[in-house]
Amino acid sequence: MSCTIEKILTDARTLLERLKEHDTAAESLIDQSAVLHQRVAAMREAGAAWAEKGPAATAERADPSRLRPHVLLTQENSQIRDLQRENRELWISLEEHQDALELIMSKYRKQMLQLLQGRKPEDAEPVLEVHQANSLEIESQIDRVCEMGEVMRKAIQVDDDQFFKVQEKLAQLELENKELRELLSISKDSFEVGREDLPD
Repeated sequence: MSCTIEKILTDARTLLERLKEHDTAAESLIDQSAVLHQRVAAMREAGAAWAEKGPAATAERADPSRLRPHVLLTQENSQIRDLQRENRELWISLEEHQDALELIMSKYRKQMLQLLQGRKPEDAEPVLEVHQANSLEIESQIDRVCEMGEVMRKAIQVDDDQFFKVQEKLAQLELENKELRELLSISKDSFEVGREDLPD
């Protein structure tokens, strides 16, 4: 891959443009965080003022529509903390369940392996005997099929030989028949010629 000066310059330009975009995004984030900081400070002041009010604030608490944002945020934060605690408990319970399940499965696998190893010698013998008997029977059937194939091949050979002999005999007979017909026609012609020559 060739690295030219033009390519380096274009890459530098794109990097510079991206850096400018990042700078503007960072400045906007700083501005937003400053605004949020001011709002949080204002909410804290309002919460402190509300706490100083005392019994007069209980009427506002009874009506949720009149609750101020910092109270809602406090309630949401407590709900979030409760949910996080519940999630942690659920994760711990899930991990314990997985550990217990893995322990049960390992014991099950171990028992199944012992059971299979204990049964293997006694169960394998009948299966092996049946397999050997089947293999012997299959071998004998294969031998019989091979013998039958050999007999059929010989029979086909004999049939072919007989067919060729019959064809040859037939050709000989046809040739003899043709020659006899020619002789017959010659003798007929000579006989007719001889009769014509005879005086009346």
